[in-house]
Amino acid sequence: MEASPPILRGGFRPFFLGAGIWAILAIAIWLWALEAGTMRIGALDPLSWHRHEMLFGFVGGAIAGFSLTAVPNWTGRLPIAGAPLAGIALWWLTARLLPFAFPNLPLMALAAVDGGFYVGLALLILREIVQAKNRNVPVAIVIGLLGVANILDYAGAAGAIDPDLGIHAGIGIAVVLVSLIGGRIVPSFTRNWMQREQVSGTMPTQAGRFDLAVIAVTTVALIAWIVFGLAEYPAVLLLAAGLLQLLRLARWSGWRTARSPIVVVLHLAYVWIPVGLLLLAATGFGYPIAPSAGIHALTVGAMASMILAVMTRATLGHTGRALHADLATRACYAAIQLAVIARVLASVMSEFYQPLLHVAGAFWIAAFGLFVFAYAPKLLSERSDAASK
Repeated sequence: MEASPPILRGGFRPFFLGAGIWAILAIAIWLWALEAGTMRIGALDPLSWHRHEMLFGFVGGAIAGFSLTAVPNWTGRLPIAGAPLAGIALWWLTARLLPFAFPNLPLMALAAVDGGFYVGLALLILREIVQAKNRNVPVAIVIGLLGVANILDYAGAAGAIDPDLGIHAGIGIAVVLVSLIGGRIVPSFTRNWMQREQVSGTMPTQAGRFDLAVIAVTTVALIAWIVFGLAEYPAVLLLAAGLLQLLRLARWSGWRTARSPIVVVLHLAYVWIPVGLLLLAATGFGYPIAPSAGIHALTVGAMASMILAVMTRATLGHTGRALHADLATRACYAAIQLAVIARVLASVMSEFYQPLLHVAGAFWIAAFGLFVFAYAPKLLSERSDAASK
């Protein structure tokens, strides 16, 4: 591992950097396509490409980085590094660039490469977890299901199935994963900070039966949305899930961490799960709110905000630096929140859709531009402490 260049000494390094750069490029390409009126981006129409790359490119890359970094902590086994890590990262990158290099390649061939990445990643993680007799098997299963959703999305783009099935399934799976992992790290990091700062009062606790029930109701509600759309029955479930998620978040006392940007951002990211579920429920009940409002609250809000929160924190911790949010980090946290607010408002205020869309895009690019600017040097260099020796 030490013989490898720093970028290949942990899964978080290539994948966090790749996800950050791809987040910038993908939105820039999408906004250009809207202005230019182009009919294709790579092998897909612009909307299909945008939805696919935001979820399975950007979000999926960040999930890969997180899982490859977390598994050694869960299992006590050596991390994937060096040439094997380079191969996995190259697989992800190939899936991003292949549609441009070969725009006439059959969509199901692209699906085999892109969806296969997640299936392969899931099997790799499952092997590590099973050999260590660890309890995190559900994480590997969820990542494998993300690969299935990826393939379904290509099938939808090819006209073989409902074009929304794969992307909605992918969103649902990712939301469940954020709910599952977020439910562990948010109260844990909050409790650690409160104890260190000697904050009085009740401390957040780790997941219990109530949390499992919230995740179960959220999963059922999202399955109902995926299968039946925004009809009244799924809307009732989405409403229940949203309210339960709000109650779950309130139990973690996030307002008491306002003095620590690197902690409070976790709560700000998680709050978009109940907001997104409640917006989808409102649409299902017939309120004049476009479905994209709830979808972008879940994707730009919960997913992208949590990704930035985790990427910054994990990079600092795993490169031997203090868990302190500097000015650039705080600015990227603020920019992503402004991006999601603008994007949700664009769906709600249709008369201002175009300008708000560009405002959201500008803040998004600023958020991830700041991340790449501030964290690329850390991801590309040795650890800053003696632990690297």
